[in-house]
Amino acid sequence: MRSANERDTDDKINAHPEDLSFEDVAKELSGPLGRYLQRVVADRSIAEDLLQETLIRIARGLPDFEGLSSVKTWAYTIATRIAMDHFRKRGASPLAVDESEASGLPDDAPTPEQRLALDQMNACVREVVAALPEEFRIAIMLHDFGGLSARETATACGCSEANAKIRIHRARAKLKTVLQKECNLYREEDNVLRCHRRD
Repeated sequence: MRSANERDTDDKINAHPEDLSFEDVAKELSGPLGRYLQRVVADRSIAEDLLQETLIRIARGLPDFEGLSSVKTWAYTIATRIAMDHFRKRGASPLAVDESEASGLPDDAPTPEQRLALDQMNACVREVVAALPEEFRIAIMLHDFGGLSARETATACGCSEANAKIRIHRARAKLKTVLQKECNLYREEDNVLRCHRRD
């Protein structure tokens, strides 16, 4: 469920998109887009570079923005394309997990034991997400990691809402199946899900 702040942000940038300046869009979306890109690439400096490229493309495209989708959906679509271009150039796949958010741990530094468990969980999730077909990978990235609704994800993916929901469902099902098959999943005292690869 989206927070009141996220809904307020959406309301601000989508109330009258024709009246928006680049400064308005950058102010409202730089933070969320930056966090999204960091989840995707799992590297803060690369995410910052990709965010800058995203903002440049938003600035260039905003005068021609026709409002066929929300500004937020349009911006996330740009960010996703830039991230996918980045991985294609490097011959790699998206990681789609942000360590602090994936772990459920507080922002303060984890203990070495927590870091080990977190790294193992991230490795499992990253490998599975990276192996998904691109259409499923993008859908789950936008919806589960980017926070877009099913309708916004559909718009960004250029498919129907029903098709977007199918892609998200299949990606989640594949993730669950592989993790249950290849990993020992358990919850610690703090109710955070942990994972260890089976030998």
